[in-house]
Amino acid sequence: MQQPDSPVLRDIVLVGGGHSHVGVLKRFAMKPEPGVRLTVICRDTHTPYSGMLPGYIAGHYDYDEVHIDLRRLAEYAGARFFSDEAVGIDHDSQTVLCRSRPPVPYDQLSINIGSTPQVGQVAGAAEHAVPVKPIHQFNDRWQQLLDRITHHPGTTRVAVVGGGAGGVELLLAMHYRLRRELAALERDPDELVFTLFTRDTQILPTHNPRVRRHFERTLQARGVELRTDSEVVAVEAGQLQTGAGEHFAADEIVWVTNAGGAAWLRDTRLTLDEAGFIQVNDQLQSLSDPRVFAAGDIATQVNHPREKAGVFAVRQGRPLADNLRAAVLGRPLKPYHPQKSWLALISTGDRHAVASRGGLYLAGDWLWRWKDQIDRRFMAKFSDFPPMDETTMKPARPSRVSLDEEESAQAISAIAMRCGGCGAKVGATTLSRALSSLTPVDREEVLVGLHAPDDAAVVRVPPGKDMVHTVDFFRAFIDDPYIFGKVAANHALGDIFAMGAEAQTATAVATVPQGLESKVEDTVFQMMSGAVEVLNEANCALVGGHTGEGRELALGFAVNGLIDSGGANALTKGGLQAGQVLLLTKPIGTGTLFAALPQLKIKGRWIDAALNSMVQSNLAAARCLREYGATACTDLTGFGLLGHLVEMTRPSGVDAELDLNALPLLEGAEQTVAAGVLSSLQPANVRLRRAIRDQEKWVDHPRYPLLFDPQTAGGLLASVPLEQAEECVRALQALGYPHTAVIGRVLEAGDALEPISLK
Repeated sequence: MQQPDSPVLRDIVLVGGGHSHVGVLKRFAMKPEPGVRLTVICRDTHTPYSGMLPGYIAGHYDYDEVHIDLRRLAEYAGARFFSDEAVGIDHDSQTVLCRSRPPVPYDQLSINIGSTPQVGQVAGAAEHAVPVKPIHQFNDRWQQLLDRITHHPGTTRVAVVGGGAGGVELLLAMHYRLRRELAALERDPDELVFTLFTRDTQILPTHNPRVRRHFERTLQARGVELRTDSEVVAVEAGQLQTGAGEHFAADEIVWVTNAGGAAWLRDTRLTLDEAGFIQVNDQLQSLSDPRVFAAGDIATQVNHPREKAGVFAVRQGRPLADNLRAAVLGRPLKPYHPQKSWLALISTGDRHAVASRGGLYLAGDWLWRWKDQIDRRFMAKFSDFPPMDETTMKPARPSRVSLDEEESAQAISAIAMRCGGCGAKVGATTLSRALSSLTPVDREEVLVGLHAPDDAAVVRVPPGKDMVHTVDFFRAFIDDPYIFGKVAANHALGDIFAMGAEAQTATAVATVPQGLESKVEDTVFQMMSGAVEVLNEANCALVGGHTGEGRELALGFAVNGLIDSGGANALTKGGLQAGQVLLLTKPIGTGTLFAALPQLKIKGRWIDAALNSMVQSNLAAARCLREYGATACTDLTGFGLLGHLVEMTRPSGVDAELDLNALPLLEGAEQTVAAGVLSSLQPANVRLRRAIRDQEKWVDHPRYPLLFDPQTAGGLLASVPLEQAEECVRALQALGYPHTAVIGRVLEAGDALEPISLK
């Protein structure tokens, strides 16, 4: 595992989650390199294994069986996972430009993003065809296509364009699955009519004649019309046209041909071939920039051109990892020579497969079973990990990274005994560079702020307003400083919004791990970029702060807000009224989910959903609740749902009833709690169980532990009049809080000592 105490000296950035990069992650997981940090940039958390995709389409595997969980694999490898999409490279500053986050610096960069359909080369294909590539996006398109076909009345004509192994295998998998789907709906499977189009004079042109004849017979036996020497030159709604001028009706058109490199690569300095693929040497380095590597379908080895096939991407994983390691260590790189021939196992949709290699031809059900075993063993390498705990951490080794004189001095300083007091501040030059490109929102009340830094900020309180003060601070729970910054700011603002106030100003306090100045600078920049985005959206001016060194990344804010003088409009915790209902605007479960992440007891998509919830502001929800007559409100944070509800019932002098089955939960929270994974704060929160009436009756309920689960940047818990509740829920859902639910009601105070009852 990655040594947590090693200062970061070099960054290897992996763009894309292809087969080569998962191999790199696994290799670095098994042998970490002290001082080297890996970062994965990929839009999709779950990356499909192309070898099992036809089996998934045919219905032989479920989603998780054919997808590698990149976030979980990255966690195992000690790598950062940034859920985003690369859109460019700044070669001068050595940064990856991303679609929705600040640029990411690299010392060595690797690209493994697969190929992209060149549907723009055929008129109408982009609008009316379903491209298979890029594979990582195909699942959504397949699910939509599956839904359309099963709901299409009468005959459905499906055209597959592409006569290579990929097109033939995909067509047979679709044919197998869709016929069974229609049969399950008690419809005639013969309503499906399949046609395969290829520009070549024969299918599978790179395979031997016996393999081709096998698939020709299979297609014929299944009633698939084969159109060879038929290049598709135009696509319209409901039909396609070939180069011979023929028109063919088609309700669905699947595109498995004409793949090339991503369009954004053309705006880089990388040398590309005619199809837009990155040209690389024997060491898998770009011909034009030795700091950039590429592998898989996106790369073309100029000295060893090969067909685009998943087997090469898999085999490139090890030499790519070794050469990336050698590059940061300043050691010679080793050449990689791909094999000239390889064994292809091509399935026919029905748990039957054909083996092809050179002149070899074999076929049978046993081949499918063998292929299934091979594929499952491959996937197990990236999903079956040893338990993660302190005993698995190996002692740190000295870094072998090649550094210049200045970097060596900084590295020694980073691991030496550090000063306390103001000697622990981040250097002024580093800090000023990190913050120089940030643009906090301006407010006219700020008289002295970041625009003219001084010992303290000076802020005017507008006439007729009172100040609302709050502070929050916590250490990072995820290894993405940009997202962490957004969550931290959102969390701090939550108290202001829950009070019914508007945010005015904020001061930040942060601790950042020691390291090379450039690495510290980027961490501060990434973190504060995320935070300032959130503050600006709330029209909250960042007016100052303090940044010091520490073992762990941490961030907090002191936020000032404004509310009408007298406090009559404040939404306090003590405003609950009997007869009202309790609303919750966001799902709960962040505590257990992020406790499960370092233990690898999660699915990446669970963390994605949790982060999406945590970066969502409560501002619009607070305004909506006020419009619908809310009289009490609080934001859910560390004390959990029960703790915060008790804080509301006590000053309000009422009781409350919670419906456990109505609680909105983050995906995966119930599973991780059932697995016994709880937040470290959970035991302290559980002490409040004495506030629950007849609590012994509920301890075995699967949702009971989630009453005590501490939340980060949680939703708003509020009381609204019963007659307004239904309309308020609809309004909140329309505003983008889809999990908003009525979770209970406010009762008159009873004779029991316990204020909370469950149902």
